[in-house]
Amino acid sequence: MMVDLSVRVGLPGHCAFCMGMAPPPSPWCEACFEALPWNSVACARCAEPLARPAELCGHCLRHAPSFDVTRAPLRYEDTSQALLQRFKFGAQPRAGILLATLFARSREGGLPEVLIAVPTHPRRRRERGFDHSVWLTRELSRQLGVPHQRAWRTRDTPTQRGLTRRARRGNVRGAFHVASELPAHVALVDDVMTTGNTLSALADACREAGAQHVEAWAMTRTPRGI
Repeated sequence: MMVDLSVRVGLPGHCAFCMGMAPPPSPWCEACFEALPWNSVACARCAEPLARPAELCGHCLRHAPSFDVTRAPLRYEDTSQALLQRFKFGAQPRAGILLATLFARSREGGLPEVLIAVPTHPRRRRERGFDHSVWLTRELSRQLGVPHQRAWRTRDTPTQRGLTRRARRGNVRGAFHVASELPAHVALVDDVMTTGNTLSALADACREAGAQHVEAWAMTRTPRGI
């Protein structure tokens, strides 16, 4: 179900999606919340949407990523895709707050000791005007009460768009660095997860810095074939 986001994330007391009444303090009504493209049937390791329930997808069985588990509550389609594009390319902070709130309220289990954003290279950050992953990480840090720490992209990798899964993996291998020692349990934050290779490369750097259990957190996850 595609929900019109022209309301620009709503007014106090109204649903951010349909502008109907929303029970306070929720920013959405129950009907719109249930209609979101929830990633309810997915691989436990990489959160790739699956056609039927299974513990792991075929790719994770063959080539397990460096992170241990993925939290990606929404599929990247319809409403969530429009919302993310408003945040990332339209620089609308209210859309980013809503994405982070949806993630925070849908996640389960214990919290990590620190959050780490997937870093953007300085050149791309200047082009876009802000670092969307760092912004989301700070917002999640505020909502969940978990500290955040920076990682660094050591080289400006070409865009992952149009690359095969194998080429994406090679494109980001060794592209990240974590300057200080990390606690045992960390979570990596990004806006959208496609193949997971970028997050896996960052997880490698985190393990070199002392992390033992690494979660991948993505606001949205692309369906198979995108």
